[in-house]
Amino acid sequence: MIHHLLQFIRHYLLAVQFFTRIPVTGKLAEWVGFSPAMLRASAAHFPGVGWLLGTSSAGVLWGLLWALPEVPAASWVAAVLCTVFGVMLTGAFHEDGLADTADGLGGSLDRERALDIMKDSRVGTYGALALVLIILLKVGLLATLLQLATTLVVAVAVFAAHVFSRFLPLFIIRSLPHVGDTQQSKSKPLADQIGNSSLWAAALWTGLALGPLHMLAPGMPWWAGLLGAVIALGYMFRLLKRRLAGFTGDGLGATQQLCEVAFYLGFVVALPLAHA
Repeated sequence: MIHHLLQFIRHYLLAVQFFTRIPVTGKLAEWVGFSPAMLRASAAHFPGVGWLLGTSSAGVLWGLLWALPEVPAASWVAAVLCTVFGVMLTGAFHEDGLADTADGLGGSLDRERALDIMKDSRVGTYGALALVLIILLKVGLLATLLQLATTLVVAVAVFAAHVFSRFLPLFIIRSLPHVGDTQQSKSKPLADQIGNSSLWAAALWTGLALGPLHMLAPGMPWWAGLLGAVIALGYMFRLLKRRLAGFTGDGLGATQQLCEVAFYLGFVVALPLAHA
């Protein structure tokens, strides 16, 4: 029992180390360790990383709205700074994946050429546009939510979006092969099939986050946010399968970003219906 608990903590901390800028260094990093098998096992904790990022981002949003004067512009300031905080906490890890994916798929219809473009560290026109549009969408949707709902509802939405958007990409890993430079890619260890136990563990993380939504904010159309994120997953799955015949680490980052924004969009669209 103790051994399984320690392994659980190690795998979780490895996921935190891999997907965020939160320091797991020194003796703690030595204790956590690393191996491709451990990285595969850490996939079960992607939604758990969402717990950490979602709770932190929601707390920052709440604190900003408490500190800022009660004027209409405050919602926009809080939305921008909350987004900045999230980017800093992850080191723009997923945004970088979105930019590379947009550059690759937008830059060439040829599969191999698209994969080569995605490996280029430089940001092109399609990547820059994707970053600008995703940030504008995220800020605009959060600011809109803050004008339609209470701070508690929006904070819960931020938390849920972070968790659910990190659960859904696991189905792409589960369903598609890893492609591209498999020897150099950081996501290569994730290319092997995700086991049922890892998927169930990730589902548990997600269920524990989504289960209390109706208790924390009853009467809200959470189903619409979930549906929006699932539709975004379906779009990315079809796109990656058709254009690349598989997934890359960048594609997973792009999927997370689109699912998060789609969660907010679905919730915003359905929210007026909840008050009708």
